[in-house]
Amino acid sequence: MQKSDGMNYAPVGKPSPVVKSGEFAFAAVALDHGHIYGMSRGLTEAGAELRYVFDPDPAKVEKFCATFPGVQPLRSIEEALDKTDIHMIASAAIPCDRGPLGLRVLASGKDYFTDKAPFTTLEQLAAARVKVAESARKYMVYYAERLHAECGVRAGQLIAEGAIGRVVQVLGLGPHRSNPVSRPDWFWDPAKNGGILCDIGSHQFEQFLYFSGSKDPTIVRSAVANYHHKDHPTFEDWGEANLVAENGATNYIRLDWLTPWGLRVWGDGRTFILGTEGYIEIRKYLNVAGSEEGDNLYLVDQKGEHHLRCHGEVGYPFFGQLILDCLNRTENAMTQEHAFKAAELCLKAQAMAVRIE
Repeated sequence: MQKSDGMNYAPVGKPSPVVKSGEFAFAAVALDHGHIYGMSRGLTEAGAELRYVFDPDPAKVEKFCATFPGVQPLRSIEEALDKTDIHMIASAAIPCDRGPLGLRVLASGKDYFTDKAPFTTLEQLAAARVKVAESARKYMVYYAERLHAECGVRAGQLIAEGAIGRVVQVLGLGPHRSNPVSRPDWFWDPAKNGGILCDIGSHQFEQFLYFSGSKDPTIVRSAVANYHHKDHPTFEDWGEANLVAENGATNYIRLDWLTPWGLRVWGDGRTFILGTEGYIEIRKYLNVAGSEEGDNLYLVDQKGEHHLRCHGEVGYPFFGQLILDCLNRTENAMTQEHAFKAAELCLKAQAMAVRIE
């Protein structure tokens, strides 16, 4: 698995089909971000059939078809929208294009599964809310740092079981390696990527909502800066935000594109969850200067100290739940409001951020 470059990180799980062969089919379009591989792999491991692919770049299509043999290339996005034998379209378009594409997918009568962040403006979010209500289709989001991390899945299970009591604070750290030579032009443009709080921050805000049980937090403060990438003056390589939830839980996130090359993975992502009866630390991708195995969870409760190695033990239930939600019109994988609220928070935090010079 590629762990040095976050743009091409795609976790591999164990096949756990929830449907019979051919019962749920989808297409992948707009392969601008490597997350489309993780999205597609998660769905196929859960039993979905990947039938079609489209991207205007033939090299991207060729690479994708080599990874997923048997997928049929299409000539246009319109051709995918017109297909009547698929339930869903998955996409990792340039962030500013994800919202408009989602409206077209929903209008075609299909469910939409997009990479995070799902929008770059509040206007896009508002339009998607209207279209979801009109179409009764799903606009789901790949918040991979929780959904495609077994330690994140296990943390949610432990919290639901009451392992740490009431959650009072979630602290999220989202460091990433910028790896400039591998990045497309849109990566450096906040108008296209949404800015650091919108892009990376979408992961952290979603986790705060989920772990704390919050429905409508307030953003207290947010800030961004460009400390190191001065050849791209509008780029943001650092950001932070503070939130307070309606249930009293608080949140602090710190994000950056400053991971040094000495680290074996693309970022030392961590989440700290404080409860009234204990706390959890999630070390998602490695233990620094120790084991390279990711998915480590540390639990301290009233009974003692516990290290849970989650890799290969928990799985990724979101994808199977999403497939069944699409077929049954339920909301077990993630509610639509939860997906949109996480997006709303990152957009508002980005809009109100003070830029540190």
